[in-house]
Amino acid sequence: MDVSPPTPEAQAWRARWRRLRRFPLTMMIASLLLALGTVQLAFQIGTSVYRTVTWRQETAQVQVRVDTLQRDVQTLKDAQQAGSTVEYLRTLARCQGFVDPGELVVVASRAAGASGNICDSLRLP
Repeated sequence: MDVSPPTPEAQAWRARWRRLRRFPLTMMIASLLLALGTVQLAFQIGTSVYRTVTWRQETAQVQVRVDTLQRDVQTLKDAQQAGSTVEYLRTLARCQGFVDPGELVVVASRAAGASGNICDSLRLP
């Protein structure tokens, strides 16, 4: 049996055949990498959507809280300004039982309690 070395054409054909035989394996690896990339992209998009929704909800809650605190600050500023006026101090003195000189104090024993009395203490924020 005579075994002669393969011709260059035969060697080239065998090399192409080896490459073609590895082609399905290469395509499977590429498909697997594509699938993994797709899963990772879907995960990243889902995470981004979740963070966006959560951030918007928290931002709305914080904005409501800020608005409430701004109203409280304005109420305190108004109370501070009103607390230094003569009319407020006179009203506060009347609530504690003081009267102006020359006034006559009349007490009705059967008088109904007045609702919305100016002397009722109000809780400030």
